[in-house]
Formats: sequence, structure tokens, C-alpha cells
Amino acid sequence: MTALPVDDPARIDVRITTSAEDCSVAVHGEVDSSTAPGLRDCLLEVLERPGLSGVRVDLSQVTFLDSAGLSALAVAHRAAVSAGRTMTVRCGTARAVVRPLQITGLWDVFAVVDV
Repeated sequence: MTALPVDDPARIDVRITTSAEDCSVAVHGEVDSSTAPGLRDCLLEVLERPGLSGVRVDLSQVTFLDSAGLSALAVAHRAAVSAGRTMTVRCGTARAVVRPLQITGLWDVFAVVDV
């Protein structure tokens, strides 16, 4: 398991767990304009790893998700599609994640699981 270094660890915590074929990225906290670039870079780095077929992004513990966070997820999704990999998003029932995904239409673009 790897933790993503961020400027303010009290606001976001990203944990990466890798198996032989896929990777899980668990995000806890606020994903906003100051934390989204780190999340985006983390997701892009994970998607570039050789041998992975997919990435699971767990947002069920995210307490805030703004347009910068949505953009980071969209960039990662495009990178996954371009690489022929799957990216699934678990958002739980937190309105902080579900609502922005629904409003922007990304709910229908991403492979959302375990709602």
C-alpha cells in the first residue's frame, strides 16, 4: 500500500493497493482545487503501470468534490480508455460525490459500482 504525499494530509488521504492485475485507489477527505492535481497525478501514474488491466477508485470516504476533482477524474478516465484499461468508481451513498457526478453527467460516463 502506498500513500500519496499531499501538501495538507488533514484534507486528503490517498491509498494505493496493487494486485497482480489491477489497482485500488482509496480516497478520503476533500477533493478540491488544492488536492485534485495530486489525485490526478496519482491516478495517471497508476494507469501507466505495466500489466494492469484496471483501476478501482473508491470515493466513498470523500467529503467534498468540486469541479477540479471532477476534472481530475475525467482526465484519468480518458487516460484509462486510451490505454485500453477499465476505471471503475465506487462512490457509496455520499451526496458529496453522487450529486456532482449526476449533475455533470459523469455518472453515466464512468463505470459506477457499489452505489
